[in-house]
Amino acid sequence: MAVKNTAQVVIGGKIITLGGYESEEYFQKVASYINNKIAELSEMPGYSRQPMETKHTLLSLNITDDYFKAKKQAEIFEQDLQQKDQEMYELKHELISLRMKLDETEKQKNSVSSPAQKNGNGTQIK
Repeated sequence: MAVKNTAQVVIGGKIITLGGYESEEYFQKVASYINNKIAELSEMPGYSRQPMETKHTLLSLNITDDYFKAKKQAEIFEQDLQQKDQEMYELKHELISLRMKLDETEKQKNSVSSPAQKNGNGTQIK
C-alpha cells in the first residue's frame, strides 16, 4: 500500500498543508503552477480590483482551460501513436511477406541450377 505524504506549500502567499500519495516534490510543483497562474492573472488590467470570488473563478477557468488543452493534446498523441503502431504492424507484415517470397525465389533458383552445373559457354559439366 502506498504511503500518504504531507507537505507544506505556499500558494498565493499563504502556507497550506497538502496531503496525498504523491511526493512532496509533486505538491511543490502543483503549488508553483497555481502561483504562476495567479501571477499571470494579476498582470491583467483590472484583475486586482475584482472581488476575491471573481479572482477564484478566473483562476479556476484558466486552470480548467489548460487541463482541457492538455487532455486534447494527449488524445492527439494517443491517436498518432495508434496510427504509428498500425503502420509499423503493416510494415512488419510486408517485410515478412517479402522475405518469404525471397526465400521461395532462392529455392526455385537453386533447384533450377543444381541438377547440373554449366560452364561458362553453356555446356553442362558432370
